[in-house]
Amino acid sequence: MEYSRRKLKEEKVFKDPVHRYIHVRDLVIWDLIGTKEFQRLRRVRQLGTTYLTFHGAEHSRFNHSLGVYEIVRRIVDDVFRERSQWNKEDRLLSLCAALLHDVGHGPFSHSFEKVFHVDHEEFTKQIILGDTEVNEVLSKVDPDFPKQVAEVIGKTHDNKLVVSLISSQIDADRMDYLQRDAYFTGVSYGHFDMERILRVMRPREDQVVFKQSGMHAVEDYIMSRYQMYWQVYFHPVTRSAEVLLSKILHRAKELGAQGYSFTYKPLHFESIFKGQFTLQDYLKLDESVMLFYFQVWQEEKDPILSDLCRRFVNRNLFKYVEFDPAKEYRKHSELEALFKKADIDPEYYLVFDSSSDLPYDFYRPGEEEERLPIYLMTNQDELRELSRESSIVDAISGKRRTDHKLYFPADFLKDGSTKRNIKRQIRSLLDI
Repeated sequence: MEYSRRKLKEEKVFKDPVHRYIHVRDLVIWDLIGTKEFQRLRRVRQLGTTYLTFHGAEHSRFNHSLGVYEIVRRIVDDVFRERSQWNKEDRLLSLCAALLHDVGHGPFSHSFEKVFHVDHEEFTKQIILGDTEVNEVLSKVDPDFPKQVAEVIGKTHDNKLVVSLISSQIDADRMDYLQRDAYFTGVSYGHFDMERILRVMRPREDQVVFKQSGMHAVEDYIMSRYQMYWQVYFHPVTRSAEVLLSKILHRAKELGAQGYSFTYKPLHFESIFKGQFTLQDYLKLDESVMLFYFQVWQEEKDPILSDLCRRFVNRNLFKYVEFDPAKEYRKHSELEALFKKADIDPEYYLVFDSSSDLPYDFYRPGEEEERLPIYLMTNQDELRELSRESSIVDAISGKRRTDHKLYFPADFLKDGSTKRNIKRQIRSLLDI
């Protein structure tokens, strides 16, 4: 029997706190899970620095990737089975794309990407198409199969229905991470009736749609997502940890560019500092490696790098105040000047941070970014855009919420033997 259709002699299961069990019968999927590139995801947290806010948030991208695979497996094997608009030949493509959609994520992914100007989606593509164990497995299905999987994940594949299973405003990726992140952070916001949503899903030519009778379950999902972003993902304490992490990487990068002599040579970062790192360099980095460097950099001679690392390792995070850049732009420049007078480098110790989210939107002609709307299917097989039918979703549709904060080390601003008056001026401006 050809490789793509081979099954394991006995079904393998992963015990999972969200989906109870994750089922694997396909040899291709089992082989992909066993690759070193996929196993690396065990060493990359799903929620980055969120564990410093919610102590249970230690779960990995490995957990999440298996969860997304399981949701798609249930959709294609149960929900879409025997439906005329679903081509069963797309099953393995859907499963592989679901499993591998996050395989290119790096350690503390989003902060790392911003500092070093890398794109995890580009690395996902390189892992799937390059000289890797993942590529070796996929190529055994068909020489063109890795390209097909990469295009689904990159949202460029012609089969928009398969793409929408992984990437849309209601997809397997979001349905898993909302529930998984809620479970591990211990909050109640991310829970919604996924069983009902799966039951009302229907395949159409270009995307997944939902029976109109399931509208309230979809509303619940949209509101769960909204709450999770503001109560968990954009939590101000987590953002403080992200600020520290970004500043550590910035400082290390700057020192590397200056030819600084590190007490402990950062071998894993050398090619990254030079902007010449390869896929293999990238794959050697995980969060255990980065945390090792943060640990040893606490003893560095550079006072800024050592201080930032001590803060991160020991969770001595920056404090924050609300800040409106439109109204308080002069205050920011005043604070920068006062920080310099107090011998506190504002580049590293006075940080403006902004978070923004658009919980649901629909495509408007002429806009740069197309947002494929969620469609409800009537009993007459007509499609209606969600916000046109739901007053709840209509109330938040197209409304972007933005939050601004100013982060700083409160302990540096206490009255001391030096710069006492300047520090008092700073505290007065910050209203602390």
